[in-house]
Parts: sequence; C-alpha cells; structure tokens
Amino acid sequence: MKLHELRDNPGATKSRKRVGRGPGSGMGKTAGRGIKGQKSRSGVAIKGYEGGQMPLYQRLPKRGFTKPNRKEYAVVNLGLIQKFIEAGKIDAGAPITEDVLVTSGLVRRKLDGIRVLAKGDVTAKLDLAVTGASKSAVEAVEKAGGSITLAATKAAE
Repeated sequence: MKLHELRDNPGATKSRKRVGRGPGSGMGKTAGRGIKGQKSRSGVAIKGYEGGQMPLYQRLPKRGFTKPNRKEYAVVNLGLIQKFIEAGKIDAGAPITEDVLVTSGLVRRKLDGIRVLAKGDVTAKLDLAVTGASKSAVEAVEKAGGSITLAATKAAE
C-alpha cells in the first residue's frame, strides 16, 4: 500500500448538504426550513423551549444547596508522600510543609490548603505541617513514629 492509495472506508464520509442552491437540488428556496415562523429565520436558538409547555428544567424538583464559599482542598495520599521520599524528591528529615509538597511537584497548587488522606503505607518518620488530615492518616503517621501538625480550625471532618 502506498500513501496515494489510502482511502476512507466506503460510506465513512458524507459530503455536506448544500441547501438553498436551486430547485433541482431538492433543497432549494426555503432550504428545508419550511415557510415562515421563528425557526425559518436566522439567528434563532431555542434550546430549552418546549412550545409553551412547562420546560423540563422547570418541571424537575430542585434539591440541595451549593455553598458559594466552600473550601476546596488539594488532596494528598500518604502512599504518594512515601513514594516521593523514596524517590528523593522530598527530604523526610526536614519538616514537610505545604510549600515543600508544592515545590516537589506532588501537589500542583495549594488551593485553600492541603489535606492528607490515609491511602497507601507510610514507613518514614514524617513531620507534616498541613491544613487538614483524616483521622486514619494521623494514626498512620503517628504509628510510623512521625507527627502531623494541623493548621486548620477543624482537624478531621
């Protein structure tokens, strides 16, 4: 097979329907839009309109509440911190702050703070200073002989 022999499968591509090109095309004059009415005009977008019937988005019940100022935490698992320590990207001897986690590349940005979760194993003796941590993460770090200092008002939610 050569480059000039490449073809799409038969029926894979269809040519564009050219409307408004005379009566012989079968799509001339009104171009398949019918006569008069809102949809025959250009510049009409009636996405949620159901012809006077109550639209679906209004018929469905609304529930719940989205807090406009809720805090968004960057999440880090203990297993990942351990992995970065073994790779030499984080120094386990020094205290591990949120800035250290960002500069090592483990977390892209701090958001409203960094929260540590207990997924994975931790063997190194860590001295973590973060915004939040789950109870199981705190237990796992203390079991390994380390400590977690929480800057957040609520330690574990």
